[in-house]
Amino acid sequence: MSIVFSAAATLSPRSRLLFPPLSFSHTYPTKFHRNGWHPSLSKSRTQPLITNSLLSDKFPTVGSLSTGPIPSTHLIEVVKTAAQTGAQVVMEAVNKPRNITYKGLTDLVTETDKMSEAAILEVVKKNFEDHLILGEEGGVIGDAASDYLWCIDPLDGTTNFAHGYPSFAVSVGVLYRGNPAAAAVVEFVGGSMCWNTRLFSATAGGGAFCNGQRIQVSATNQ
Repeated sequence: MSIVFSAAATLSPRSRLLFPPLSFSHTYPTKFHRNGWHPSLSKSRTQPLITNSLLSDKFPTVGSLSTGPIPSTHLIEVVKTAAQTGAQVVMEAVNKPRNITYKGLTDLVTETDKMSEAAILEVVKKNFEDHLILGEEGGVIGDAASDYLWCIDPLDGTTNFAHGYPSFAVSVGVLYRGNPAAAAVVEFVGGSMCWNTRLFSATAGGGAFCNGQRIQVSATNQ
């Protein structure tokens, strides 16, 4: 059964008998229920129903409403510093031979992944030693009772990195009470012997930036 989320479920009386109404919390924790979304069944058993509420200009808020006791300006600076620190490790290794191992049949991991994550963790712990951290290589560490969760991908696109293909990045984000609060992505562009980077960053309610310049979606709606 396909499920999408809309402002109101539109089920016929017969459908209600066949498929009892679903509670949102059956799929996601209750704290994500802030926007009043409800599960809606698709007309097709394989294709989701896209309701008008999802196509309107009244999109629900995804980002955190607050960064908590930590000012957003301070939080995003630490996030950017952490991502850039990891990117420095990757940049030093990008033109050197790779020491590649496998986490799965096609899931590569290199020494650079581990070194980048270690460098990022050092920055985060130095600034917020009581925060919870989820790293791709090291798993979960820190205080499980913390309102803050850092999500770290020290080398996003390891397979591309291993083959010298210019589509990989270092990604660092932090959630406050389960909602995105701040994030930064250092993207590697160029190619062999001419690598460069650009930094994307954003805070909830504070806009998105690329190398410090504000960016936005296109104003073209058709």
